[in-house]
Amino acid sequence: MQQIYTFGSYLKNKFNAKVYKVGINISGFTCPNIDGTVARGGCTFCENDSFSASTDEVKELKSFHLNLDSKENPYLEKQLQQLELQFDAISKRQAKEYGAQKFLVYFQSFTNTYAPFETLKALYDKALSFDNVIGLSIGTRSDSITEETLAYLKELNKTKEIWIEFGIQSVYDKTLERINRGHDSQNVKDWIIKSKEASLNVCGHLIFGLPDETQEMMLETSKQAYEWGIDSVKYHPLYVVKKTALANEYTRGEFTPITEEEYLDTLVKSISMKPKNVNVQRVTAGIDDDSLLAPDWCRNKNRQVKNINAALKKIGLKY
Repeated sequence: MQQIYTFGSYLKNKFNAKVYKVGINISGFTCPNIDGTVARGGCTFCENDSFSASTDEVKELKSFHLNLDSKENPYLEKQLQQLELQFDAISKRQAKEYGAQKFLVYFQSFTNTYAPFETLKALYDKALSFDNVIGLSIGTRSDSITEETLAYLKELNKTKEIWIEFGIQSVYDKTLERINRGHDSQNVKDWIIKSKEASLNVCGHLIFGLPDETQEMMLETSKQAYEWGIDSVKYHPLYVVKKTALANEYTRGEFTPITEEEYLDTLVKSISMKPKNVNVQRVTAGIDDDSLLAPDWCRNKNRQVKNINAALKKIGLKY
């Protein structure tokens, strides 16, 4: 059996150490698809409240939101404190429980380039100053990053490991419109290519099971994403959680979630198409609490991975 090239393997080979991503939630960050800049309500599958971090500091800033045009940030010091507190707590736990030796600070929730450059620079620089941090991974949208920020990340990448994560989701504009994405596929393609031209590492997020998409469409999204030059990929099934527009569609019978069988088949075919240099960061997703409406197979991640490995075994691979 051949082991799939994973992100963990990539980091282990490059840094000769156990490198873990430390997921960070900074209050004040939002999304242009939520605040009305390009749309309202977010993507139809997005439950906005689920992105709130769990610290008291975050609760204090819940009504404060930044965007690319914000003229000032009176809470920058508070955000820097949040960053330090979260990194300290999570990295210590990862070191104790998993033997983590080095870390990538992962700006995870919402859109982490959607703020004034001065704020971003302060947060990125602070994150890189922590002990044993070898770089950053920045989750964002392709319509929410500026040339100035990209140029700065290019400079940081000369001495640090800098990753930028874009939600590609689908290459079909009719799908992106259906899920209220707020930008088209060309926008994602352009910024992935720009990021690669800046020598940055790019991770692309793909969702299988989006409304009205056939397997052929899902695989075409994979094919084009690989051709754009992504270095890493995260595969997600679309699942339905409460308090979302998608939940309303599901309740009305207007959306049928992807079956586990179709997801497994699509995933295996997509991985089979994947260039060998593209590493895999995630093969599935789900949630095991009362907020999940459907599909039920997304509830148990351990079972999902077991079934994924059974499917991969048929083509000589394991995850």
